[in-house]
Amino acid sequence: MQKITKDMIIGDILRMDPEMAGVLVAGGMHCIGCPSAQMETIEEAALVHGIEPDLLVARVNAFVESKQA
Repeated sequence: MQKITKDMIIGDILRMDPEMAGVLVAGGMHCIGCPSAQMETIEEAALVHGIEPDLLVARVNAFVESKQA
């Protein structure tokens, strides 16, 4: 799976691997089911919710790497 970046759309990431929803929710992104998630990047949504985008992306990528190990 490709590396996740903060300019990727949340909906696209969830289509790649629905299990990433748990990582996003644990990181404070409780909006993954809302219509905006289909159009917003991780960075845009994180900033709206007061979350540091780079930290959230690092957590998502750590999850991706753990699945590939």
